[in-house]
Amino acid sequence: MLRSITRFLIGVSEWINDTKNGIIETYMAEMMKIKIEDEFVTLGQFLKLADLISSGGEAKLFLRQNDVSVNGEKEDRRGRKLYLGDRIKVDEKEYEICR
Repeated sequence: MLRSITRFLIGVSEWINDTKNGIIETYMAEMMKIKIEDEFVTLGQFLKLADLISSGGEAKLFLRQNDVSVNGEKEDRRGRKLYLGDRIKVDEKEYEICR
């Protein structure tokens, strides 16, 4: 099902502002892009592609123990289908599905 999938890290041209005690810190966010050739991948497959788990059997436990959201909504289903453009946040790291 998964054919020639690669992953690469790019600097995203989005700037994020953090305000702490009235001090504004600006830094460049990095987003890991997961490149797929199929129509979709499941969240469990994504976790493997992003090197967050070593086997599919770890997906359920990982999703229980970590804060994972897809397009801003909390997600805990390893079978959730991810399509091009979907954004996944795992704890504080961000990923995007691309072609």
